[in-house]
Amino acid sequence: MFGLNLFANIPSFCLLYFLYGLAFFFLGVSIAVKDMKGSELKLADSLWLLAGFGFSHGAHEWLELYLILQGQYISFFEILLVKLITVFVVVLSFIFLLQFGLSLVRPVNSNRTKWLRVLPVILFLVWIIYLWRYGFNMNIQFFEKADLLARNTFGLAGGFITAYGLIMYSYEVKNLSPPVSNKLFYAGIAFAFYGVFVGIFPSLSVMPYLTIRVEVLRSITAILIACFIIKALNIFDIETRKKLEEQLRRLAQSDKLASLGHLASGIAHEINNPLTNVSLNIQILKNKFENNTSDRETIQKLQAIERNLDRASAIAKELLQFSRQRESEFIPLNINDVITGTLTLLRFKLNDVKIDQNLSDMPDVMGDFGKMEQVFINILNNSVESMPNGGSISISTYHSNSEVKVEISDTGDGISEENLPRVFDPFFTTKEIGRGTGLGLSICHGIINQHNGSIEISSAIGKGTTVTVKLPVMENYEKDSHSR
Repeated sequence: MFGLNLFANIPSFCLLYFLYGLAFFFLGVSIAVKDMKGSELKLADSLWLLAGFGFSHGAHEWLELYLILQGQYISFFEILLVKLITVFVVVLSFIFLLQFGLSLVRPVNSNRTKWLRVLPVILFLVWIIYLWRYGFNMNIQFFEKADLLARNTFGLAGGFITAYGLIMYSYEVKNLSPPVSNKLFYAGIAFAFYGVFVGIFPSLSVMPYLTIRVEVLRSITAILIACFIIKALNIFDIETRKKLEEQLRRLAQSDKLASLGHLASGIAHEINNPLTNVSLNIQILKNKFENNTSDRETIQKLQAIERNLDRASAIAKELLQFSRQRESEFIPLNINDVITGTLTLLRFKLNDVKIDQNLSDMPDVMGDFGKMEQVFINILNNSVESMPNGGSISISTYHSNSEVKVEISDTGDGISEENLPRVFDPFFTTKEIGRGTGLGLSICHGIINQHNGSIEISSAIGKGTTVTVKLPVMENYEKDSHSR
């Protein structure tokens, strides 16, 4: 009964319905075939909703086209059945669109957008109540009323919220790709016009002043939306390319650090041997002159030499630690216990610092307790040294299904923007000469990499520094190990 005869006596305006549906169907196909696996972009998690809108709305327009072409050849019952399906499909398509827009808008300002979570329910209740008052009658007028009201509620809201979401998101990805940002912005503008043409003007109406049917403008905006969104999908290719470039950069850096490690190990060994001999001779001279109270100046100079020898020995020790990490002993451990142990070790150094702890219940991670303790000792030492006049340190722990996160923030001097990219480079330090070797954060970076985690630093001059350490939970550690 649904046999189509599309090529016989087709009115010219039917081409609009065909192109209208084709544009959205092609949009759905383009999203469906796009490889977004592993993407960290917020857009990747919600594009399936836009694809659902494309497929369902394209199907709706083709159902309308079917009724125009074949309405005179099918029974009244069959017309009602197709009308019922079109109403269901159009409501479903606009719900897809509304949810897509909401998925982009909610993270923009979560406090102000909480009420948007119930918006679909409110619109659905308005739609049902209005139809209830109109009267549920199984006739063509009822279904046309239901279709129109769906456009006035779900369609209008979905178009405007999606427009706002895409425009806001375009600013978020501007640094990643300005051309893609522009395409998303233009798609948002097109969706705003689409919301007007779908949600305000009923089908078959003639636009004021333009003397053209609204379907013409709907088709134009549908084609523009499809073009802009499809071009914007290049953002996933750009993201993949940047990830590959970053991996290559890290690989090159790892090779460089490995060579530097071998060199540092040899230098440290060569330095340690003469330092040991000098230290023994200094001790002998000190013992010789300590009984001679008349030569206090010589004793003071010997003590100064000994202090500098200790400093040179500490630098050599750090070089060895940087170049030759001991074999790790990975066991299940709770990161809160590591932090508590670190604070206990540093309790005297932290006397002039206010410590604010916000430690959540955490799942276990696989790690080396001593090495993780070394990481937090280095981070906290840096924080204390950046606050010579005292200050506060905030330590917080969080977790998701896949990882635990530790944030350590201080109110210290901060790090300038030009120095931030270099903080993990070996021997780079912003401290005064003689106060640091520049190896602490490099060692931390190496340890966290051994644990399949990541360490990030954000800072601003005069506002303090935040160090974020992320580690996979115990269940995901083996997966990460095999994938590396």
